[in-house]
Formats: sequence, C-alpha cells, structure tokens
Amino acid sequence: MKKKIMYSAIQPSGKLTIGNYVGAVRNWLRLQHEYKCYFAVADLHAITVRQDPEALRKRTLELVSLYLACGIDPSVCTLYIQSQVSAHAALCWTLNTVTYVGEASRMTQFKDKSQKHSDNINMGLMDYPVLMAADILLYQAQYVPVGADQKQHVELARDLALRFNSRYGETFTVPEPLIGKDEGRIASLQDPSKKMSKSETENPNASVYLSDDRDTILRKFKRAVTDSENCVRFSEEKSGISNLLRIYCAFKGCTIAEAEREFEGKGYGTFKLAVGETVADVLTPIQSEQARILGDRAYLNEQLAKGKRSASYAAWKTLSEVYRKVGFYRGD
Repeated sequence: MKKKIMYSAIQPSGKLTIGNYVGAVRNWLRLQHEYKCYFAVADLHAITVRQDPEALRKRTLELVSLYLACGIDPSVCTLYIQSQVSAHAALCWTLNTVTYVGEASRMTQFKDKSQKHSDNINMGLMDYPVLMAADILLYQAQYVPVGADQKQHVELARDLALRFNSRYGETFTVPEPLIGKDEGRIASLQDPSKKMSKSETENPNASVYLSDDRDTILRKFKRAVTDSENCVRFSEEKSGISNLLRIYCAFKGCTIAEAEREFEGKGYGTFKLAVGETVADVLTPIQSEQARILGDRAYLNEQLAKGKRSASYAAWKTLSEVYRKVGFYRGD
C-alpha cells in the first residue's frame, strides 16, 4: 500500500533538549518507517528572531548531523534544509492572499514571540504560521506530529487548505495533527510547570541539552527541584519527582510503576543520580556519532543534496498546480 505522507520540522535556533529528543526526534525514528516522511531544518522560520548568520549556518549543520546520528535514515525519508527549497516562500506568499489578518494576529506564536522580542516585532512573526502551513501543504501531508501547544498551527493549515480548495478547486490535502502523549511531556528541571526550553538564556540548570557532556548532565539532575517527602512516587502534587520519573522511564524504557518499585525506599539523591546516568548513557553514543558525521562534510553535503532534490520535486509539483489554479501564466 502507498504510504501516507507526514511532515515535521525543527528550527536550528537554540540547542535541542532531551524534551525535543523524546517528544519529536525519537518518535521520527518509528514514523519514518510507517509514513513517507519529510523532515526539515526550518531555517526560514528561525530568522523571524534575530540570528547571527555564522551561528545559524553552524547550528543548521549540527541539527542535520544530529538527525542522522539519532537514526534518521535518508534512504527511507527526505531530510532537507527548508531555505534550499524556494517553493516554501513562494507558496507562503500565495497563501497570504487567502489568510485573514485577524486569524494571523490571533496565533499564539505571534503573541508569544512579540512579547519576548518586543524590539523586533516584524511581519515574519505574524506570517510564521502561514509559512508553516505552506511547509505542510507543499508536500500534501496527511499528518503532522505536533505537541498540544502546536495544534493551532495545524488548524490554520487545515483552514487555509479548505479555503483555497473551495475558491480554486481541489488542490491541497487537508492535514491532521498527530498529537504527542501528555504523559511523555518533559518539563524544566527547575520549574516543572514549564516545558524544557531550547533557549540558552533561561536558567542554565533548567534544561538538559543533547550536546551536554556526562558531568554537566549529572550536575543538572543533581540540582533538579524535588520536594521534602523523599519518596519516589508519581503524583500531581509531586511535579518535580514526577517529571524526573517521566525522564527516567523515557530513557530507561520502563513504566512508571516499574520505576517506583525500583526506587522504593531509596532517597532522592540516589534517584537523581540514576536518572542522570541513564540519560547520559543514551546521549553519549549519539554525541560521538554526531561528531563523526560533522567531520565528514562530503557525506553531509551529499545527503543534503539528495534531500533537496527529493523535496524540491514534490514541492514544485504542488506549487505548479497552485500557480495554474490562481491564473499565473507559465509560458507552457
């Protein structure tokens, strides 16, 4: 049977955390065999916030190499850099003409980033969700894996697809969100009411990055907030310990109940050390493989060129149909 299409992307801004790994990248390893997957490095989205050009280029390659090191297989999916496929920006412009100002200004992404970057409230921030819709619709994706906080963007993509189809005839597949499980959500080590952030300007002990070395990982878990009970059990009232249990189970491959039994009668110090060691054991070989891939620029460029060709073919096939529908003269 023909595989259904799935699209997902991550920005090369900030450092990926273990939350990004568990909530996104690791799931892609399974999804790439179940769907026809397009995985992108969303560098066009990244520049809605001021970026250092050299740092952006460096992080882009680091993210591609990290995808590969984690097990993303370019022989079964399409891995590419968003800015290398100009159809993304071209479709975004066309979709702008079927997007209402009110719905764009109501998007959570625009509100949040406008507050965080009040000195740089640019049109890209408002247009960010339309570009995301273009990302998805270009590849006729049926599914988009997102967290609950990103569902609004998929809903806009659905609205724009339906509106365009109604106005110009059937053109786009209307995508569905694949919502991640809440129980897999990994929160900040310093404030479990917030998700673990990619931003390096946050509390340095709040996030565990995929690039952190073993000593740093152990130190951050040692400083993770807990409570005064000194009993390792999962409970809504014990948000710090519950977060650590989620992390331990995600990296150990066990259930919450199994972890509770393992640490029954043991103190928080023993538990936090075990969580840190378990995470470090998983990340160390990924880091080694990423370093090896980064050192092989010819291989990286080869895989990116292959991904660009595959993504461009699919994207321009859709864009050509869009241009025909809206009435652009193509000279053929």
